[in-house]
Amino acid sequence: MRLKNRAVSVGPFDSTAQSRGLLRILTAYLALMKPRIIVLLLITAVGAMFLAADGFPPVSALIATLIGGTLGAGGASAINNYFDRDIDRLMPRTATRPVPSGWISPGAALTFGISLLALSFVVLSWGANVLAASLMLAGGLFYVFIYTGWLKRSSIHNIVIGGAAGAVPPLVGWAAVTGSLGLLPILLFLIIFFWTPPHFWALSLILKEEYEHAQVPMLPVIRGERETRWQILIYSVILTGLSLAPALFGLLGPWYLAMAGALSGGLLFLAARLVHSGSRKQASVLFRYSLAYLALLFTAMVIDRVLLR
Repeated sequence: MRLKNRAVSVGPFDSTAQSRGLLRILTAYLALMKPRIIVLLLITAVGAMFLAADGFPPVSALIATLIGGTLGAGGASAINNYFDRDIDRLMPRTATRPVPSGWISPGAALTFGISLLALSFVVLSWGANVLAASLMLAGGLFYVFIYTGWLKRSSIHNIVIGGAAGAVPPLVGWAAVTGSLGLLPILLFLIIFFWTPPHFWALSLILKEEYEHAQVPMLPVIRGERETRWQILIYSVILTGLSLAPALFGLLGPWYLAMAGALSGGLLFLAARLVHSGSRKQASVLFRYSLAYLALLFTAMVIDRVLLR
């Protein structure tokens, strides 16, 4: 009787343990997709959709872009985890990622990433159009092969050129609504392209020793922190001009111009202060501000184009 009672009591325990194990595995696969990055990418893609539609975009295209964009960006990130598993083990910031920590095997991460990229193409082709699907796939492949596979370990220009991958979502969003491209989506692409170096160079200043230990040729490792700080300021100046360009070209109105000017003024102030102080604390402040900068800039575009016209 005691043995029977023990067997009955073990069942729920095993079920609970299995449920926890499954949850951990699902959480690990979610982490492979780098969800925090996906959120910012989707903000820029959906923002471009509202701009293209001059209002609320078609529901089918919106759903397809949200799902397809998540799958595409998540798939590229999963493949990035596969390729970077050796250097991820060497950096405390990335050592706990699912592959280097042993939660997910390299082969499973690669298969998962390829599957997500393929599914993203199907979803966007069916729910939006082939142009949007092709742009998403091109951005993912660029991130995997050009940035991760080539530039990241070989050139100080890794972030500059590799940033093109992260600048693709507005093109995807615009194409999902219109089936074509134009001047405004190209400007959105350029804004994100020139936003990427100051954003990631600020992070690389904070994590310089980690990148150096992993032998990743980030700018502060190769050219030094002083040169990196100046490059952040230079790119911030270029970014300011590009952020104002949609209003200067008459594509957005005066409210956006004022908001873009205020946001860019804050960025320039932080970049100049970083050059002057050389403090990693200031680099951290600029890094966090750059995240808010991009999200608020696209929000201002949508408000100006959709609500104030």
